Amino acid sequence: MKQYIVVIAALLLFGCGGSGSGSGPVSSGNSADLTQFRGNNCPSTASANAEAFCLMFRNYLWYQQMPQTVNLTQFNSTNQLVQALSAPDDRFSYTLSADEYESRFINARFFGFGMSFSIVDNDSALLVRFVYDNGSAAEEGLRRGDRITEIEGKSVQQWYADIDAGIATNEDMFGGNDDGVMRDFVWSKPDGTEIQASFIKREVTTNTVLHTSVIEQEGQRIGYLVFNSFIEFSESELEEAFSYFKQQNIDELVLDVRYNGGGLIRVASQLASHIAWPKVQDETFVTFAYNNKNSQNNETWPFSLGQRGQSFLDLDRVMVLTTPGSCSSSELVINSLSPFIDVVQIGGATCGKPVGQSPEYFDSRRQVMFAVNFQTVNALGFGDYFDGLMPNCPASEVINGDWGAEDEPLLAEALHYAATNACSSASQQHFDDRVQSQGLPVQLRAPKTDLAKPFWHHWNEH
Repeated sequence: MKQYIVVIAALLLFGCGGSGSGSGPVSSGNSADLTQFRGNNCPSTASANAEAFCLMFRNYLWYQQMPQTVNLTQFNSTNQLVQALSAPDDRFSYTLSADEYESRFINARFFGFGMSFSIVDNDSALLVRFVYDNGSAAEEGLRRGDRITEIEGKSVQQWYADIDAGIATNEDMFGGNDDGVMRDFVWSKPDGTEIQASFIKREVTTNTVLHTSVIEQEGQRIGYLVFNSFIEFSESELEEAFSYFKQQNIDELVLDVRYNGGGLIRVASQLASHIAWPKVQDETFVTFAYNNKNSQNNETWPFSLGQRGQSFLDLDRVMVLTTPGSCSSSELVINSLSPFIDVVQIGGATCGKPVGQSPEYFDSRRQVMFAVNFQTVNALGFGDYFDGLMPNCPASEVINGDWGAEDEPLLAEALHYAATNACSSASQQHFDDRVQSQGLPVQLRAPKTDLAKPFWHHWNEH
């Protein structure tokens, strides 16, 4: 099952996830005792909770911090159990239904209007972060940077006031999760133009490449790639994107993973390889380190273009746009490329997830376990960035238009770096202020492996 090794942030589905306690709940009957599970196989005939407990004890990277006995009956779901069993600093382990796993991460299916937004302006507007090409929102003209102000004839501000007062719900606002549900939206474009249209909920095929373009600047041709998730569907999209960049004969690449919470490691290898091949040919992309009971699974993967990889760029550097929403496989691309080419990180600190999960079906294949079971390190043996990877050029995101707006702060900082080989004065001041306020040592000014305290970025998708 190597091809399904995955590094994905639990925040995509469960917000921050949970942080269990090493002391754990005390057994009071109907318990699972670790001594029952000393072998390699977990009892498929046991309850789902018992099987989940066994899988955790067998494969969990920090299994030694698990409680020795657990009252299985006190947990209403396997996900709740996994949170209780998880190590105190583990924000990433969880379980998922098999249907949702296959829909989201293999078949790239999403149900809704096909848009993602943040609540802004004192709860009076929904600022659009991105839309999927296949959704009704995109078909009706909604784009990144638009502000939704009214739904079903009621202002967004009034909707949230009613929700806070307990007289309305999110389902009232957006409609139930049923095929064909329609809602009327009013939104304004960045230039102030107001548009009204109806969106219809349906199953949406999610595109993981949200944007590709080429920006011409001072004789340079700079490719701009916005990449949102590392899933099965991404392989063909990435190949198409890099074929476009190769045809355009670009000189530089800006890789935007600001919202990318992770996914399949082989897709991360494909992306990194397309950027730097043949410089990384036959080089180590990642080494997996499992717990001491599964050390026979430790292995090293080389960089790989994938089965259809033809359009590699042979770049000497890449500029990567990040936020705390950039997690796991996004971080892996940065960390794995750093020993071989110049990786200039721009934006905010990443989430801090140098660990991953190998999804495992259980409960007669009705559920999938995503317990952390390995750590990743690069060719130099570095993988200790649990507090996140810190940017070379700090910048704060401001959504002021659609993808490719050259005055958007993260992209503007990348374009400045491409032109000058240095951070802007505003970015340098941002970093100097951080050094002064947090007491960071001066040598952290050239940070490819520096650490910064992450915070969680929450959003909504419909």
